[in-house]
Amino acid sequence: MILIILGVLLWSGAHFFKFIAPDARAKLGDKGKGIVAILCIVAIVLMVVGYRSAEGPVFWGRSAALVGINNLLMLLAVYLFAASGAKTWITSKVKNPQLTAVKVWALAHLLVNGALEDILLFGGMIVWAVVTVIVLKRTGAERAVYQPVGTKKEITTSLIAVVVTVILMGLHAALGATPWG
Repeated sequence: MILIILGVLLWSGAHFFKFIAPDARAKLGDKGKGIVAILCIVAIVLMVVGYRSAEGPVFWGRSAALVGINNLLMLLAVYLFAASGAKTWITSKVKNPQLTAVKVWALAHLLVNGALEDILLFGGMIVWAVVTVIVLKRTGAERAVYQPVGTKKEITTSLIAVVVTVILMGLHAALGATPWG
């Protein structure tokens, strides 16, 4: 469990570095992006290794209805993440689509995974995303102004989200976690 906690803390620290120590981050320049990327990769490895080796108490389990809701939420999370890069219509309605995607992703996983390690990992990621939104609001970080895109780009982004979701479900199945009810 400690690896999950360390991973979430490292992930959070790497992302908050520019807010906690803006002068130090600025001095690093482009090299700082690489350092943050490496720290994020290490954080992900810690979270994955910690999660795969954890055996905590289970507070709730899966049900067919929750699995269905989870899968729909995962499709939404993948779409939000893709839309943030494509700047589709939803980005005019959601201020931080990537952070919203993380919150939806984590919530979806908490619906069907109720062990302590799930609460630490996915709950920790929700807390990180919520705190990040608060920090962004307080620092006045601007987001890109939405520019309308064509219907083709909207449809393409939606189709990509479906394909990526199916691929992720396949990867989960290959790793032994059945994403279907």
